[in-house]
Amino acid sequence: LAFGCPGVLAVLGLEAAAPGECELSRLLQDKLQYEMRLQYMKHNFPIDYTVQVQYEEVLRPSNITRLRNGTVSEAALRYLWFHVSSQAVLRIREVLLEKHPSWKYTQELGQLFDALGKEYSKYQQADVEAVVADLVKLVHSAGAESRRKAVRPKALLDNCLKVMRMLYGAPCEWGTT
Repeated sequence: LAFGCPGVLAVLGLEAAAPGECELSRLLQDKLQYEMRLQYMKHNFPIDYTVQVQYEEVLRPSNITRLRNGTVSEAALRYLWFHVSSQAVLRIREVLLEKHPSWKYTQELGQLFDALGKEYSKYQQADVEAVVADLVKLVHSAGAESRRKAVRPKALLDNCLKVMRMLYGAPCEWGTT
């Protein structure tokens, strides 16, 4: 089957982003606007509040650049971003009560990641480079308690958005907004 974003045609074996990925990432970008991240991930939390995450659960643009230089495919990088970012949203949700003002916002983010997960369920770990498969395993491993760091909720979502723009901007033709 051939899929592709406008102007990009590729077999879902997988360099280009599929139309579903483009649409869902565009919806995520809207949901991750600065004002919303500021309100829900900073103002609604105590000053200097942090969430404990594994080192592998922090994915910065510099990590992506290093992996790209190591010739990791764009599709594998998007697969990694999905796992790290959806896990970050879960980490934030774990500390919230249902009546917390940020609960509904994180629930909506979680639903978008669930929908994106359906797109990525087509991928097998065998389809991605070993370095990415290993990182994804680490992100989902419960035994990495000693490798934790404190990160502000807003910083997790800031990184999520920056990396998402790096990975989806060109294939989904977002322009430079």
